[in-house]
Amino acid sequence: MYYISELREGDQVVEHYLCKQKQVLKTRAGKSYYSLKLQDKTGCVDAKVWDLNTGIDDFNENEYIKVEGQVLTFQSSLQLSLRRIRRSQEGEYDPKEYIPTSSRNIEEMYSELKTYIDQIKEPSIKKLTEKFFVEDKDFISRFKAHSAAKTMHHSYMGGLLEHTLCILNLCEFYAKQYPIINTDILYASALFHDIGKMSELSGFPENDYTDEGQLLGHIIIVLQWIDEKIKEIPNFSVKIANHIKHCIISHHGQLEYGSPKKPQTIEALALHFADNTDAKLRTFTELLSNSDEDGPWIGWQKIFDSNIRKTTF
Repeated sequence: MYYISELREGDQVVEHYLCKQKQVLKTRAGKSYYSLKLQDKTGCVDAKVWDLNTGIDDFNENEYIKVEGQVLTFQSSLQLSLRRIRRSQEGEYDPKEYIPTSSRNIEEMYSELKTYIDQIKEPSIKKLTEKFFVEDKDFISRFKAHSAAKTMHHSYMGGLLEHTLCILNLCEFYAKQYPIINTDILYASALFHDIGKMSELSGFPENDYTDEGQLLGHIIIVLQWIDEKIKEIPNFSVKIANHIKHCIISHHGQLEYGSPKKPQTIEALALHFADNTDAKLRTFTELLSNSDEDGPWIGWQKIFDSNIRKTTF
């Protein structure tokens, strides 16, 4: 297997990849060409097909394809210029080679995550978390395998679990520094805040937005799920339910970032800070890890509105 992370300028490539994106575009001269995004478990690479007349069979997005071409550099990034494409045949590829996966052990992470449930003291809050993360085997299986995003931070199998655990770790640190924080509310909110992405995004290999995700979004989906489970717990406090829901709907921090409310409690603010910290630092980490630049400067990154640099000393 010639992994995408191993590609180097000038290499000739004959390999099977997953076609994550396919666009039919036109050059300035009006000639049609394909713009593709190819993926394996080590990452993604842009690819172009300039000549659509010879050697290019029919194929669709989210199909495995065999490609032939050369690795070039365009605007400081590697790109494949392809001359031949066909659909891969059954037995020519192993799907596991094309699904990016967390570098951390899934079961170890999940065991650590459950220690936060053990720390919750208020019985009804603890029961609510257990209904998802202890009792619902189908939920647990999907949660362990799901990504936390389509293309940004933690966009790999196990990414949602890794992201959630990192946020819990940060929330624990905040609570130790600021004892006024109610850890029962904070830990439960951290556990729940992104689980709606399990319906907002499809599973692998697609890992793309579903109709439910496009129309409702993961925040609304989470609220629906929590309401369903709360009905199964006798005399669940309305105040507690509203506080947890507030933390969830405000965790993006700003209205323009998709939160219906801005944080209005210290637990909601702590969750927002933890979520934002992990998302930004993970994105920065992935940009550094995936950079092909020889020098220290990576280039201008829209998400940070800045040119970013490797640490070289």
